[in-house]
Amino acid sequence: MDIKQRISELRVQALDELTAADETSGLEPWRVRWLGKKSRLTEILRGLASLPIEERKEAGAVSNELKLELEAALKAREDILRDCEIASSAVRDAIDISMPGRPFPRGRLHPVSQAMNEIAAIFSGMGFQVLEGPAVEWDYYNFDMLNMPKEHPARAATDTFWLDAPPNEKGWQMLLRTHTSPMQIRAMEKTQPPIRLVVPGIVHRYEATDATHLSMFHQLEGLAVDEGIGLADLKGTLTEFARRFFGPDRRVRFRCDFFPYVEPGAEMAVECAVCRGEGCRLCGGSGWIEVLGSGMVHPSVLEGVGIDPKKYSGFAFGMGIERIPLLKYGVEDIRLFYSSDLRFLRQF
Repeated sequence: MDIKQRISELRVQALDELTAADETSGLEPWRVRWLGKKSRLTEILRGLASLPIEERKEAGAVSNELKLELEAALKAREDILRDCEIASSAVRDAIDISMPGRPFPRGRLHPVSQAMNEIAAIFSGMGFQVLEGPAVEWDYYNFDMLNMPKEHPARAATDTFWLDAPPNEKGWQMLLRTHTSPMQIRAMEKTQPPIRLVVPGIVHRYEATDATHLSMFHQLEGLAVDEGIGLADLKGTLTEFARRFFGPDRRVRFRCDFFPYVEPGAEMAVECAVCRGEGCRLCGGSGWIEVLGSGMVHPSVLEGVGIDPKKYSGFAFGMGIERIPLLKYGVEDIRLFYSSDLRFLRQF
């Protein structure tokens, strides 16, 4: 058998064996057997020295062509088998549609948002309209129209966040609102009595942070203006709110207080949920926590928006939203609501 025939037979045999390999792990033994230093093709190449010069050149060229062909075939087969193995792995790891899906945690409203929605819903059920207003406000609405004079300490930079912006053509200065009461003024400017509204939203005050105070928090202010409204209506409305939100077993206390835009003024406190009136760190040992300030709308405030105080009267109130779930659930530190601690937030 001449050398060319032997090489042709080796080619057929090598390619058949390569085609029969069905895993990448079987390719290395094939490479050693057919392309390694001691392979059958190498033995043929070493035997070329005994051939005449013309046959040696021809046989050498054929052998080198076969070597290049086998190397290319090996690379192609390796690519095919690797793709098959990747595809097979993907099939093994594919989702079984007959199995239950992976559980994903459901998002929930923040406890402060839950409280704000619940409070707004209670007052809405009592006939109050829910409005929203701008968080960046003019001092005209935030202070002037609420009977707070220029020398009032709340206007100081140590109490209020003033914006570094020029005043408008009327001389009004911009600030981050310290309460949501400005929206009450805006509403009374545009609407004649009867008026019943609540205004929830974010407010800012430049004050120290502790277990019951924050520099950024949420408030809900309420207003009712109509003929014949008195203190009994104010007390009855707020007592009913406390009964619906905290439950009928929680005691409520009203005490006289001063607020520039109401006269007379009163604060409402709710029995501490932690100590139940015994006194603890949260309530400062008093057994009570102030929830809101309230009172009868000052006649000068009504006059300022064009409402006749001789014909109409009204009451107003304002509460910190964060303090409400603080009292309802017995949370000891208001800062926990903004700690981003999921162990705490998931309780709500």
